[in-house]
Amino acid sequence: MTQVKIIKLINGDDIVCSLAKEQLPDKTPLLRIDKPLQIKYVSQLTAKGLKDYIALIKWASYTNDQIITIPKDKIVTITNATDEMTKSYIEVSKKYEKIVVPKRGEHNIEQLSEDENNEFNELWDEFRDIKKTLN
Repeated sequence: MTQVKIIKLINGDDIVCSLAKEQLPDKTPLLRIDKPLQIKYVSQLTAKGLKDYIALIKWASYTNDQIITIPKDKIVTITNATDEMTKSYIEVSKKYEKIVVPKRGEHNIEQLSEDENNEFNELWDEFRDIKKTLN
């Protein structure tokens, strides 16, 4: 089974990937990673409040390359992925070459219904009231 890693970069990006089977010589300051996906933490407003979920997106968006070489000095840590993250990564990476990167100016934003908008405004007002009482 593929050993899936989480790489934390100095710019704050979290990358889930596997290490390429063929690495450069040990003294090389570069690491080769296979099918890197960036871990994005996304907040979603629900009827019960904010809910966070994780999205895996193509990290090297504008290339068809599956093996990406990164400088080792840009890496903070490399850890093993959890079983759950490994399963998610394997599922998404099966379709790696088919992942479509949105073109500039192309957004897939849904407009809230009137009820959803009212619910959002009520939650926001409650949040503001709570914040005022805490200050």
